[in-house]
Amino acid sequence: MKLGVNIDHVAVLRQARQVNDPDILNAMYVAVSAGADQITIHLREDRRHIDDIDTQNIINLCPIPVNLECATAITDIVVELRPHRATLVPEKREELTTEGGLNLNSPELVSSINAMNRANIDVSLFIDPNLDDIKAAKHLGVNTIELHTGSFANAYLMAYSNISKTKFSIKSIENQDAKELLKIEFNRLKTAAKFAKNLGLKVAAGHGLNYQNVGLIAGISEIFELNIGQSIIARSVFTGLNQAIKDMKRLINEA
Repeated sequence: MKLGVNIDHVAVLRQARQVNDPDILNAMYVAVSAGADQITIHLREDRRHIDDIDTQNIINLCPIPVNLECATAITDIVVELRPHRATLVPEKREELTTEGGLNLNSPELVSSINAMNRANIDVSLFIDPNLDDIKAAKHLGVNTIELHTGSFANAYLMAYSNISKTKFSIKSIENQDAKELLKIEFNRLKTAAKFAKNLGLKVAAGHGLNYQNVGLIAGISEIFELNIGQSIIARSVFTGLNQAIKDMKRLINEA
């Protein structure tokens, strides 16, 4: 199973002081040397972290594939940048992070996919783990999907961490049996991955994966790639980025 390392949060730290420290390109090279199979970045419409110059430099200089997460609204920019892969994601300016899978009935989606295909960019769709969305993704003609693991990750946090005792408690789960919900969400992901692979789709997964929960998802054989960012960058504050990535790779390989 491959690991795509999302380095957005290195740019978040840089933006806090509006200086080139930490250097996003240095983070990219450290990730490569630590064994990352792919560099993942999200070029948001509001450019809150990674910006156009970062993206161009990473695509031009990175010796491994670059997966560019983006909304359909910046399709023209993505076509010019030509990453190895573009993962289309939903985006709201007010959100802290991506909150769910794509609406596959969006009229802009087909034109965006077609434009990227013409530019020889591999297109992936970030979708919720339900069978109707997987069938719709197949109908749209993409080769790859990325299953949104956010609901699984939230259930894991509420079941096995102290988050419910903090101000970050996940309100929508507080009155539920978090362990039972975790089983449900995990089974949804397993079923979705198997169904998608049987349709001939390549299946990636990501969102909210960390050092505690990644082993379960890494054990789903139909998934070929995980994209993980925030938890790796958070750990790197204490261990360094090289070691943080190696620790994650080890957990994935041991699953």
